[in-house]
Amino acid sequence: MKTGVIKLTLAVMVILIFFGCFPYKKAVQPLSKNLDHTAEDSFAPESRYYYFTEAQLQRKTGNYDKAIQYLNKAIETDPESIYLRLELATLYILIKENQSALSIVEKIIEKEPENLNAIMMYGKLKQELNQLDDAQAVYEKIITLDPKQENIYLLLGGLYMQEGKLNRALKIYNQLVQNFPESYAGHFFIAKIFKEQNNTLGAEKEFKKTLEINPDLEEPRYELISLYETMGKEKKVIQLYRELLKKNSQNIRAAMELGSYYYKRGMTQAAGKIFKDLGQRSIAQKEVIRKVVRLYLNTKEYDAAAIILEGMLKGAPDSSELHYITGIVFDGKKDKDKAIMHFKEVAADSSFYKEAVVHIAFLYQEQKKIDQAIHFLKDVIKKMPDDPDLLLYLGSFYEDTGEFEKAETVLKQGLEIDSENTSLRFRLGVIYDKWGKKKASIEEMKTVIRLDEKDANALNYLGYTYAELGENLDEAERLIKAALEQKPDDGYITDSLGWVYFKKGLLTKALKYLEKAVSLVPDDPIILEHLGDAYLKISDKKKAIQFYRRSLLKKEKDKDDLEKKIRELSGK
Repeated sequence: MKTGVIKLTLAVMVILIFFGCFPYKKAVQPLSKNLDHTAEDSFAPESRYYYFTEAQLQRKTGNYDKAIQYLNKAIETDPESIYLRLELATLYILIKENQSALSIVEKIIEKEPENLNAIMMYGKLKQELNQLDDAQAVYEKIITLDPKQENIYLLLGGLYMQEGKLNRALKIYNQLVQNFPESYAGHFFIAKIFKEQNNTLGAEKEFKKTLEINPDLEEPRYELISLYETMGKEKKVIQLYRELLKKNSQNIRAAMELGSYYYKRGMTQAAGKIFKDLGQRSIAQKEVIRKVVRLYLNTKEYDAAAIILEGMLKGAPDSSELHYITGIVFDGKKDKDKAIMHFKEVAADSSFYKEAVVHIAFLYQEQKKIDQAIHFLKDVIKKMPDDPDLLLYLGSFYEDTGEFEKAETVLKQGLEIDSENTSLRFRLGVIYDKWGKKKASIEEMKTVIRLDEKDANALNYLGYTYAELGENLDEAERLIKAALEQKPDDGYITDSLGWVYFKKGLLTKALKYLEKAVSLVPDDPIILEHLGDAYLKISDKKKAIQFYRRSLLKKEKDKDDLEKKIRELSGK
C-alpha cells in the first residue's frame, strides 16, 4: 500500500471486521420491488416510500428516535417487508438497544430461517450481548450456509481465540485459507496460534506466508522478531528490524526496540547512536516522546524506558519534555533522587514546569523531607505568586506539619486570587476542622457546596461532621446520599452514611452500609472500628472484638481507646 504501513493485530482486526466490514447486504430486495411503490404514490403522505425516505434523512442527521418512528410507520404500511425490519434492527443497534434489535431479528429468522442477513445480524447481537456460545453457533451456521463469508471466519476464529479454544480457532482459520488462499489475516492468526502452542517452525512458516501475501505489513515482522528472540537467532532479529527501518526510516518503535536489543547484548555504541538520534528527532517530532509513553510508561516498563530516555537525552540534553518524562520513569523506579534531578531540569517556560515542580515537592514529602518541600515551593511561588494551585500545595504541606495558622494564611492568599476556587476552600475547611474550629470548617464546606452542589468530597465531609457532632442528622443523611450519587462505590462515603444511620439508631441500615464500606476499603482503621461499634450496639461482642482487632492492626497512633474497648470486651 502506498498510503502507509498496515498494522495487523488480533484486536484491531476483530474491531474492523465487527464494526466496519460486517457483511450486511443492504440490497436484500430492490427497494422499488420491496416497497411496491408507483410513480403516483412514491412521495404521497403516508406512503411507504415517503416514511422510509424520511427515516433515512433523520438517520443521516443523527436523529435516531425520529428515524425509528418513521420506519415503524413504513412497516405499518408494509408489515411483510423483511428489508424494513432489518433497517429498524440496525437503527436499534446504533442506539445500543440491542435487546429490541434482537427481538426483531429473531422474528425474521422465525419467518425465514435461512435469511443470511438476519442470521449475520443475530450473531453480531449475540456477540454484543456477550452471549459468546450463541454467537459462535450462529457464525458456524453462516459458514455452513455460505462458505464464502470471509469475515465470518475471522470473527468466529477471534471468538475462539478470545476464549482460549485454540484448536477450534485453528480449524476455522484453516478453513478460511482453504477457501481464501490469499487471506493474509488467516495465515497471520494461524501463525499466532502455532506460536502460542510452541510450534515455532509452523509459526515461522505462516508469518512468512503472511508477509509473502502482503509485504507491507508490520505486525508479522514484529511477531517474527519475537519468535527469533526466543530461538536465539540474533542475526535474523537485527535483519528484520533493519528491514522495518529500511521501509520507513522514521519508524520510532522499530528504532527504540532495535536500540534496546543492541543495549541488552552489550552493543552499547550502536544502541547509543540510535537513542541519540531519537533524542534529536524528539525536538521537532513530538510523536517520538508520545511513543515512549505508550510503549514503555503505560506498560510500566520503567527499566527499558530509563535506558532509552537517558540515551535520548544525549541527543537533546536541554529538552524539558524529555527530562520531565525521565523524571516520571525514575519515580516509577522508586529512584526519587534521580527523579528530582530530572524534574529540576525542566525549564520555567515549559508547559511541564508546574507539573515538575509539584512532583518535586511531593517527592520531598515522600522522603520525609517536608521542610525541604516547603522551602522549595516557597521559592517557586516567589517566581509564580499568582498561581493558586501552588498555594494549595504549600497549604497542604503546612497542614502536614500541623502549622495551621501558616496554612490558613497561604490558602487565604490563594482565595484572594480566586475566591471561588473550591479546592482551596475545601482544604481550608479541613484545616479548620483539624485546628478545632468546627464552625469555621462547616461554613467553608457550605461555601464549597454553594459553589458546586455536586462536590462529593464537601458533601461527604459536611455530612460526616454533622454525624460526628450528633446534630442535623437528617441533613447529614441528605448530604451524604448526594455525595454517593456522584461516587456510588466510594467506601469512605458509604461508611459516612452507615455512621449517620448508627447515630440515628437505625442499626440494620447502619450494618448494611458499614459492611459494604469494609468490603470496599478493607484496611481503613476508622471504618473497621465503626463496624465494630455497630456490632457492639447489637450485642454481638464476638464480631465487635474481631473488627476492633483488625482496626488496631491498621492504626498507627491514638490506639488507647481502641485497646480499652478490646480489653473490656475480652474481660482482660
